[in-house]
Amino acid sequence: MKYYLVALFDTESYSAMETIQKSICKKYKLYKNVPMLHITLETIDDPDMDKLSRILSDILKPYKTFKVETNGIICFDAPYKSVNLKIENKGYIIRLARTINDTLKLHGFDVRENIEDWDLHVSLANTNYAIREWTGKEYVAACSDAKKEGFYKLAKIERIELWKPINNKREMLVKSFPLRTF
Repeated sequence: MKYYLVALFDTESYSAMETIQKSICKKYKLYKNVPMLHITLETIDDPDMDKLSRILSDILKPYKTFKVETNGIICFDAPYKSVNLKIENKGYIIRLARTINDTLKLHGFDVRENIEDWDLHVSLANTNYAIREWTGKEYVAACSDAKKEGFYKLAKIERIELWKPINNKREMLVKSFPLRTF
């Protein structure tokens, strides 16, 4: 099974992004329950959970809460048909993603081969877990409208979590790694 290591926002940052997400999802009737907003830092195939948990705890121990820059909208065409907030690949977030990827590779975990090809983003709406697939025309309109509206914010990351790939908030959490606040 593939697991996802994700960065999660504080309440204030989350609320600002959720407004856009709910607007898109309501207009196109995509979800019964909107997926949780997050930044995927890494994907890990069939990990040894105890070993992974120890390594991630060690990596994340020195990290405090930090800010990321959301700057505009990026869209990923078919088969994803995904409308996303663009995260600037700089500062703590990219350093953390590289460190996690490199360290997990060194310990033999099956992770992404080349992290440089990865655009950090927050998925607002896509075909995953949707109750219906939006048409190509709807996707293009949603992407265009979101780009016109734009979005810029410094958002605060308060914790990192390991998730199973399911859209059930109670069952998807495997482990949470809160970041220091002092």
